[in-house]
Amino acid sequence: MTYWIAATLLTAINAVSIALNLLMLPGNWIMVAALCLFLLVAGDTQTGPNWITVLTVAGLATVGEIIELIAGSARAAKAGATRRSMLLSLAASFALGIVGTFVVPVPVVGTALGAISGAALGAFAGAWLGETWAGTNSGQRVEISQAAMVGRLLGIVIKLTIGAAIFVIQLVSLWL
Repeated sequence: MTYWIAATLLTAINAVSIALNLLMLPGNWIMVAALCLFLLVAGDTQTGPNWITVLTVAGLATVGEIIELIAGSARAAKAGATRRSMLLSLAASFALGIVGTFVVPVPVVGTALGAISGAALGAFAGAWLGETWAGTNSGQRVEISQAAMVGRLLGIVIKLTIGAAIFVIQLVSLWL
């Protein structure tokens, strides 16, 4: 009985955690922590998730964070960005992602849209500022800034996809 109550709570926490990823919060890591707590509460069972499952989802969460972190900079670098613009892009993306959560006044959906659009706009603005500072011509500056923005958005999508995979792995492991 305790197993299924804990499994239900784990599934609910994981569902909320996926939504937290949309708000630029560490939803994947919350799912990893929730699985650790589940294993401590459920105790030693013959079936269900185990510590190998924890290591697997922790590895996926790590990959998701790394990809999200470097995707914008990698695309900008491929377009010819300076190191300064890549760092400014990352910093501005982080800052405007936070600001964006408060800008769109629609609960949940607006907050997610604000965070995502703020992060994308921040990536663009940071790269643009960095390239302006470096004296890059306007055409290349816009191209680099667009690459940083698209890379940031791709990083967010990949992190969300990995979060969905973590959710499915944990859900399936509850029944095995």
